[in-house]
Amino acid sequence: MKKQIQIGVGDATVTAKGFIDAWKRAERGKKIQAEHRLYFESLETLLKTLTSRRWVLLKVLRTGGPMSVRALAKKLGRDYKNVHTDVRRLEQVGLIGRTKDDKIKVPWDIVEAHLRLAA
Repeated sequence: MKKQIQIGVGDATVTAKGFIDAWKRAERGKKIQAEHRLYFESLETLLKTLTSRRWVLLKVLRTGGPMSVRALAKKLGRDYKNVHTDVRRLEQVGLIGRTKDDKIKVPWDIVEAHLRLAA
């Protein structure tokens, strides 16, 4: 089964609603599949976090498999320090993880974005 994460823009109310909906489904005895979601407080924050360079980094890391930051920087043709900064930020939000031998990896097969034009 492919691992998927949904990203979007939402506040604590949106997050709480998703939790409550899942809780109610469980109370009714419906089978609940784990859902992975990442919400940003604004579109600006989402775009600041998922820059085009970071998006390329995620794709290269996903297709290339787990690797060190140094190997990733070399593969991307970018400065080590800048790649390290990007990796740390993507780790902080949960889009990148680590293997047992401390290589970085993307645990997701699919990153799906939901953006609304109006409330």
